[in-house]
Amino acid sequence: MPTAASATQGRPRTSVARGRVSRSPSLVFVAILAVLTAAAVNLPLVYLFLRAAQQGVSGYASVVFSTSTARLTVRTLGLVFGVVATATPLAVTLAWVVTRTDLPGRRFWAATAALPLVFPSYVAALTFVASFGPRGYLQRLLEDFGIERLPDFAYGFSGALLVLTLYTYPYIFLLTVAGLRSLDATTEEASRSLGCGRWRTFFSAVLPQLLPAMAPGALLVTLYTLADFGAVSIVRYNTFTMAIYNAYQALFDRSIAASLATVLVVLTASFIVLEIWFLSHLRPARLGASRPARAIPLGKWRGPVMAGVAGLSLINVWVPVAVLLSWSVRGLGRGSSVAEAGWSALNSLGVALPTAVLAVALSLPIAVWAVRVASIPARVTQALSFAGYALPGLVVGLALVFVTLRLIPVLYQSLTILTAAYVIRFLPEAISASRSSLATLAPTFEEAAKALGGSPWRVFRTVTLPLIKPGLLAGSGLVFLTTMKELPATLILRPTGFDTLATVIWSAASEGIYSRAALPAICLLAVSFFPVYLLIIRPSLRESPS
Repeated sequence: MPTAASATQGRPRTSVARGRVSRSPSLVFVAILAVLTAAAVNLPLVYLFLRAAQQGVSGYASVVFSTSTARLTVRTLGLVFGVVATATPLAVTLAWVVTRTDLPGRRFWAATAALPLVFPSYVAALTFVASFGPRGYLQRLLEDFGIERLPDFAYGFSGALLVLTLYTYPYIFLLTVAGLRSLDATTEEASRSLGCGRWRTFFSAVLPQLLPAMAPGALLVTLYTLADFGAVSIVRYNTFTMAIYNAYQALFDRSIAASLATVLVVLTASFIVLEIWFLSHLRPARLGASRPARAIPLGKWRGPVMAGVAGLSLINVWVPVAVLLSWSVRGLGRGSSVAEAGWSALNSLGVALPTAVLAVALSLPIAVWAVRVASIPARVTQALSFAGYALPGLVVGLALVFVTLRLIPVLYQSLTILTAAYVIRFLPEAISASRSSLATLAPTFEEAAKALGGSPWRVFRTVTLPLIKPGLLAGSGLVFLTTMKELPATLILRPTGFDTLATVIWSAASEGIYSRAALPAICLLAVSFFPVYLLIIRPSLRESPS
């Protein structure tokens, strides 16, 4: 009787369980495309370090180890730690309230709590300053009660901390909601049966199991804060992104900007490595509960909790929307140009749509190689392809400036290089979507089609592509959304006279002409809402209790 090993001799090995297929010439071609894409993504980063090194060791050290750079590091890290330290308890508390209590309308409040994802940081900061800053709407309202001046908390560190906390906590919130929903309730029940109170049960039994879900969200908040340019520029808090942009714009020798950018790259990479190390030391939570945890009755706390959740949504969703609508009406009355908002919207769409298509197309070779050939080179290539997402848009834009001016100056400040920057930044979003779609598709479908005589390209076009199409559409939607909102890379790389919604909002806010920024901001929010809700909020809360 032949064994399994002898039965497979003389033919290519295929492992359905691990997703491997035979090493065919077509797969080699896919691997080459994947490697070339990863190399292209990392070329600007490599050139950035080369440009910084051109000033020599002493020149580079004089910038990186200067007192001003040390102050920038302290200010930037202080903001990062402050935002993470405030956003995390806020997100976890909200997640617990909407998943584990009998709060009325939990699904509605859960969706509302995630809506700040729609707001770009510069729009959020703009409306925050207008509402709570000196001579803002709140100040004018309180003047009737004899309060002539509020504490100036809308600018500087406090303003940056509040804005970034209020508009980044959903990254932790959505992952924590998913984590709470999937935990086995028996652990909590065992803790309670041993006489532990609710607080002790939460901190000793629930929170440790939530850490694997919370850590990636905290990393996203960290990277967002490190890379933010719009909010800190509007609230006037100087961080690395502000310093890099000012050095790029004001100094003839842009090596200083490159040197500062390398420090930001190192900080970003350090946080990513730290998160990987942290997750590797965590025990996996016990998932797949046979029954959900019982809803905890709020009792006398129902009113205060409802007021707190509603107050938060009022501050970070409804007040900004009302402010923008008010400015829009005022701007239209003063002759604000609807055509300007329309043209900037068309420009944004004109670069966002090609970016989404190109990013998905480039993601396919990387995803196919990583899923169908689980080899070390495939994994390394995929990891290298994520480099752009780990870098601030300002750094990517600056690196591409150096590359184009030195190697291909004809592309400097062209739509081609602007699209390339977007693809480098957001290619990982497309790769993640393509990879997850391919991972759920058993290779038996493709093998059966090949056995019937189909060529690799025909099998991919007629079998694989239709089956993974929903995932590809989701990935393209995410790339489209983030491209529409991208500000710093656009400011550096856009052609002269080419305004997007993001740049019009930022330039109007910089000049204090808020009514001019309102219509583009509303357009951006309207375009952002549907992808955010359909691709992020709705899937994350689909299983939430009603």
